[in-house]
Amino acid sequence: MGTDTIAAIATAMTSSGIGIVRISGDEAVSITDRIFEMKNQKKLEDMPTHTIHYGHIHDGDEVIDEVMVVLMRGPKSYTREDTVEIDCHGGVYVMKRILETVIKYGARPAEPGEFTKRAFLNGRIDLSQAESVIDVINSKNEFALKSSLSQLSGSVYKKKLKKSAEMFYMRLHLSKVH
Repeated sequence: MGTDTIAAIATAMTSSGIGIVRISGDEAVSITDRIFEMKNQKKLEDMPTHTIHYGHIHDGDEVIDEVMVVLMRGPKSYTREDTVEIDCHGGVYVMKRILETVIKYGARPAEPGEFTKRAFLNGRIDLSQAESVIDVINSKNEFALKSSLSQLSGSVYKKKLKKSAEMFYMRLHLSKVH
């Protein structure tokens, strides 16, 4: 992989029931292990992919929040990198404090759209899917949402491939006729 580790708040910066801080990159798991204490005292590094764990985020001796941590090891994650999502209480201060702690322990703040950029660069999604992510986010009605979701699922790309194949075989057939 060989990438630096990025982090960002993945939910709206407003008070809500749950907030998510996302971490992705080579050090995502080790950074989380330094600030996350599992209730069962185990380490995230020793856990299998696609699992959820309960415990507390702390900065030194100070407990910041009671959380659930989702572990997704690359390449079976959105970015195809090791990814951790910290599901915390959705207060703005709590989310900011957890993000600051993640950065303090080695991640850097993600640029806007950087998780999707990494998904594209790592071959997880194609360009039309990357573009459709913003369209899904900005959808104002059901038609726009369905169209964007269709593009996100890769159906536009698949249709283009099918049309290209059809055109190739038509040209091949025509060249044999002449």
